[in-house]
Amino acid sequence: MLRPITGSIILCLYCFPFVYFSMYIDFTNNLLPGYLIMVVSTAILAFISKFFRNSFIIILGNILSLIFSLYFTSLLADNNHWNGYFKPLWPYQIVILVTILNLIPQLIAMKLASKLRKKILR
Repeated sequence: MLRPITGSIILCLYCFPFVYFSMYIDFTNNLLPGYLIMVVSTAILAFISKFFRNSFIIILGNILSLIFSLYFTSLLADNNHWNGYFKPLWPYQIVILVTILNLIPQLIAMKLASKLRKKILR
C-alpha cells in the first residue's frame, strides 16, 4: 500500500490538467510533444499507483485531471481561434476524447506494474 503522504503526492500530480496542457502546446506552437508528455506522465503515475496497489488514486486522479482540463478549456471558450483549431470537434469534445484515449497507455502500465509486482513478490 502507498503511504498516505505518497498517495497524496501522486494524486496531486494527477490533478495537473494534462489534456489541456497538451492541447495548449499544440495550439500555441503547433507541436505535438505535449501529448507525449501527457501519455508518459500519466502512465508513470498509473504504474506507481498500481504497483503499490492503489487503483483508487488512478480513478480519482483521472477524474480530477479531466475536470481541471475542462475548466481551463472553458477559460478559452471566447477565443475563436481556439474553438476553430480543433475542428471538426469542439475543444470540450477533444478533452473528453483524449482523456479516454489516454486511459489505454495507463491500462498497459497498470498491467506491467501488476506483473512486475508478482515477479518481485515471488
